[in-house]
Amino acid sequence: MSFTLAELDALKQAYASGALRISHEGKTVEYGSEADLLRRIRMIEGELAASSGTTRSTRTRLQFSRE
Repeated sequence: MSFTLAELDALKQAYASGALRISHEGKTVEYGSEADLLRRIRMIEGELAASSGTTRSTRTRLQFSRE
């Protein structure tokens, strides 16, 4: 599926305002929670990065302790 920056911007704007219902290009989608909306944003970011040949950086934090 092909995504656009405009669609990603609309999702980010909705997330920032706390809205769960988004209308874009004549279609309306209602997400069940902010977590669902954020997952969709991350998925589209990944798809756009993959299609442009770039990758998203990730961080992993490890913590060790001796007891």
